[in-house]
Amino acid sequence: MRSRREFLRQVAVAGTAGCLGLRPDAAAAEPPPETTRLRLIQSSSICWAPQYVADTLLRDEGFTDVQYAKLAGGVISEALAAGDADISMNFVGPNLIRVAQGDPIVFLAGAHVGGDRVRAIRDLKGKIVAVAWLGGPEHIFLSSMVAYVGLDPGKDINWARFPPSESMRFLEEGLIDAFLAFPPSPQELRARNVGHVVVNSAVDRPWSQYFCCVVTGTREFVRKYPVATKRALRAILKAADLCAREPERVARVLVDKGYIKQYEYALQAMKDVPYGKWRAYDPEDTIRFYALRLHEAGMIKSSPQKIIAQSTNWRFLTELKKELKG
Repeated sequence: MRSRREFLRQVAVAGTAGCLGLRPDAAAAEPPPETTRLRLIQSSSICWAPQYVADTLLRDEGFTDVQYAKLAGGVISEALAAGDADISMNFVGPNLIRVAQGDPIVFLAGAHVGGDRVRAIRDLKGKIVAVAWLGGPEHIFLSSMVAYVGLDPGKDINWARFPPSESMRFLEEGLIDAFLAFPPSPQELRARNVGHVVVNSAVDRPWSQYFCCVVTGTREFVRKYPVATKRALRAILKAADLCAREPERVARVLVDKGYIKQYEYALQAMKDVPYGKWRAYDPEDTIRFYALRLHEAGMIKSSPQKIIAQSTNWRFLTELKKELKG
């Protein structure tokens, strides 16, 4: 039985969606999803907030069994390829590497542009830079930045592997020189006056011109369940609009559901990440840009054209852009 608090929270989220014009009116004219089960992934980063607050919207779309699998470690694209989840937001870099290695993953839409924090990139040469793991989102994102300014990420950077909590402590103690952080770590560092921003991919070019996170799905799920794919994508994109327009309410939901303890950090993250730009940017440009950067970094061999041709499906996004006009 649901608690009164949980019931009121769900009513509040659903009510907010209605006020924003996010009711699934278009969905009423569609057939029901081919499957009522949808498996998503939960990570430690709250920049995936649309995915976490979309549960009510997903149920409006006909999904009665919405599951969130916690990622214990490794690249999220691997979990998708292994069949542990059906659809998930994810940083574009690891997806590209896994796709280039043959994983059956399909890019469906852009979710949001950057909101991450990493002084001049060239000054990182010879410095100690912390990442959670080699091949992870932080490592790949920062490697693409390093390659963009002419450095070799394999030779010019001294990579150190630490979890974000230790990286923040080591940065404060001066034991490392830099690390790239995903929300809510940047908000906590800012509140504690630790370090300074090198690059803010939400505002600094060229990174601010491309998606940071994209929505991906397994090729089998997208092929087998096209109606379910569109309905799931619609719920996630509606939730992105909700994050952009009602950051206070979304931050409270994130705290109530246990994704983060500090409401202030959650609220600042919701305000920092530009969730409302999924209509304005072309996700194919993002695939092309990062594929070129990762090729320069020596991380992939496939051409952007090959990846776009084999591992993208923008049909659902095109339809939803017409339905969900901002």
